[in-house]
Amino acid sequence: KFIQHQPNQYVKIKCSWWKSRGIDKRVHRKFKDQILRPSTGYGSNKKAKYMVPSGFRKFLVHNVKKLEVLLIRNESYYAEIAHNGSSNN
Repeated sequence: KFIQHQPNQYVKIKCSWWKSRGIDKRVHRKFKDQILRPSTGYGSNKKAKYMVPSGFRKFLVHNVKKLEVLLIRNESYYAEIAHNGSSNN
């Protein structure tokens, strides 16, 4: 949704967003029909933040003790085993 201002000018850099600086830039001055700038209004709802599409939040589990904590809040969180969580833990 947010692309770089004049991406064809800097071909060696990927076309992702970076903040336009400078007093003469059209995007910086928020002229009509220019690309959109990221702002706080585009943020997600605070209740739905960090939720997956199923409605749960992710909880990273490293050992069994962390899994026991999750049993209390199992209506709103789901467990994801960490990459360093072994079968011994």
